[in-house]
Amino acid sequence: MMNKSIAIISAGLSQPSSTRLLGDRLGEATTRALADAGSDAKVTVIELRDLAHEITNTMLTGFASGALASAIETIVEADAVIAVTPIFSSSYSGLFKSFFDILEPRSLAGKPVLIAATGGTARHSLALEYSVRPLFAYLQSVVVPTSVFAASEDWGSTGGAHGDLAVRITRAAGELAEIVDGRPATRPVDEPVIPFAQQLANLAVSV
Repeated sequence: MMNKSIAIISAGLSQPSSTRLLGDRLGEATTRALADAGSDAKVTVIELRDLAHEITNTMLTGFASGALASAIETIVEADAVIAVTPIFSSSYSGLFKSFFDILEPRSLAGKPVLIAATGGTARHSLALEYSVRPLFAYLQSVVVPTSVFAASEDWGSTGGAHGDLAVRITRAAGELAEIVDGRPATRPVDEPVIPFAQQLANLAVSV
């Protein structure tokens, strides 16, 4: 059985955090998908909240040390990354962006990445496509086709994902596992691709 390493980057600010919860669900689903393909996976979670002061210091000094340096090494050496951010003002959080700003250029080039986000309403879901995905395209990462957004209503009363969210988690995790195993990420043939204009129309609200 081949051993794979998955690094989860969670930019949630609260404890407990729905952002961390989504990261955990994606990590578990990716582990299952890899196990089905005959690969073992080790998952490491990086909580940016715990590294906020070190990230700020590194932006000022240009030098990472201690726990932050260890976290960066874990991410750079991982076989894949799951990056999850809360959405604030229709974009990723400042802490999330600051962390990626301090990484060395091309440190995530070619790295398989699954992007995900949380927010209070589904209207913020498109931030993944016009904000988070371009960030990782700039970093030259290999981003899986399916991104995962979880609004408050997507979580069940027991804190577990349900309905469409569970489907998206499984799909995105499967795509990440395929890339990590050296197989092309695929989209089910019976799944329609919704045009971007239609996605905007579906999210439109009357004011």
